[in-house]
Amino acid sequence: MKTIVHVNQLRIRSNIRKPADQQEPVLTVKTYKSNEYANEVEFTGPGKIVYHPNDPLSCGARCWIETDHPVKIIG
Repeated sequence: MKTIVHVNQLRIRSNIRKPADQQEPVLTVKTYKSNEYANEVEFTGPGKIVYHPNDPLSCGARCWIETDHPVKIIG
């Protein structure tokens, strides 16, 4: 199962204006069946970094990490 991890720029911008205890996680972890959010992830196997400025993901991400191995969401 392919997993894609990218940094959500909108959440980073939004967090700047919020107190630390109200900030949202900024990493998006996507699989074919879910979107989860985290501030830290651990990769259990190899992956690759992809940059497609002219062909972004449907969410708008132009740079992301892809792996076929499980990703552990921390926190």
